Amino acid sequence: MTEINTIAAHPCFDVKARHTHARVHLPVAPKCNISCNYCNRKFDCVNESRPGVTSAVLSPWQAAEYLKELNKHIENLSVIGIAGPGDPFANPEETLQTMRLAKQAFPEKIFCLSTNGLNLKTYIDEIAALGVTHVTITINAVDPTITSQIYSWVRYEKKIYRGIAAAQLILKNQLECIPLLKKKGITVKINSVILPGINDHHIEEVAKTVSALGADIMNCIPVVPTKDTVFEGIEKPSSAVMSSVRSQAKAHLNLMTHCARCRADAAGLLGQDYQGAYDMLQEFALRPVVPTEDRPNAAVATREGALVNMHLGEADSLYIFKQTANGFQFVEERDTPASGTGDGRWKELAETLKDCRAILVEGVGEKPLKILQASGIRVIQMTGIIDAGLDGVYNGKAIKTVQKADAFKCGATCRGTATGCA
Repeated sequence: MTEINTIAAHPCFDVKARHTHARVHLPVAPKCNISCNYCNRKFDCVNESRPGVTSAVLSPWQAAEYLKELNKHIENLSVIGIAGPGDPFANPEETLQTMRLAKQAFPEKIFCLSTNGLNLKTYIDEIAALGVTHVTITINAVDPTITSQIYSWVRYEKKIYRGIAAAQLILKNQLECIPLLKKKGITVKINSVILPGINDHHIEEVAKTVSALGADIMNCIPVVPTKDTVFEGIEKPSSAVMSSVRSQAKAHLNLMTHCARCRADAAGLLGQDYQGAYDMLQEFALRPVVPTEDRPNAAVATREGALVNMHLGEADSLYIFKQTANGFQFVEERDTPASGTGDGRWKELAETLKDCRAILVEGVGEKPLKILQASGIRVIQMTGIIDAGLDGVYNGKAIKTVQKADAFKCGATCRGTATGCA
């Protein structure tokens, strides 16, 4: 771990660093897996300064190029974070790929993530290996009766939970993560949104619980009533309430007292965002979602050459297309590597498709998805007309699909029959 990777260089974890060290939040995680009654996510907002809003959403490759340019303009940019506008681990592929690319470009910088913690546990080993040193988890209560009043629903492993069941699930997952993060040497901050009449009397219990599990610092954030939310009519906590809450929490662990309620696309010093970031973000959002200089083609898993209608694991060959002045043109049919070699099959496929910027598939397993994305190939999961998918790849248009692929994903040895991909 390099010298810069310390709390003293992170403006959100050290009050002195806020005046000398800048941070950037890369908005690559639009989806969320819980519905907070105080939150309204906006992906094209320039007027509000709060979590959950951004003026654009970037792909991992757009974010990496944006970061390189931003680093030229912001002095002492020491922290690279992902905080939404949804949750990083409701978008794990985008989050991890962004971190990989950022780490390759800036290995000396601090890497941090802010999450609700619902889906964090699965990825702790991976984020630690990528060099993430700071993680923030939002925990608003440790009593399911209270938690159930704060969230409308929770989506976990493709199931929706509500009420007490949702509260018990999210609390279990959140609290399990704290000691696991600490075992990896990761600094843990807990954010708690103070909701008068709901959890303001309960924050000391939150502080006591998370401190016992190893959390390092806590941030008590007053709710700001937000339009079009369940809690839009909630009362904002008074200064006296916030002072009392913080005093109680401080008895158990250190407090962050300088929170700027950063947007998901914040860039610059806390409270002094770099003014050129908005225009720069818009520019990079219009760039290709993956590097395209040496990748003129796109691959398609298809049975007959007209529709995207095959799972990657069952495709013995792929159709290759390119864009021309006269539209999309078929290039060739290309064999895929034989099954039975595990990860080697997908690494070989990535090499076979090194001239392809994207692949259209009906479904894909988690292993091939990660391997192809890591090699710079955009994986689009859809069913429908090939040209509609290619229009999305080359022209950035919304993909019209017969079945919006919340794509079928299976394990590491799938052959298209729900048994995994090999």
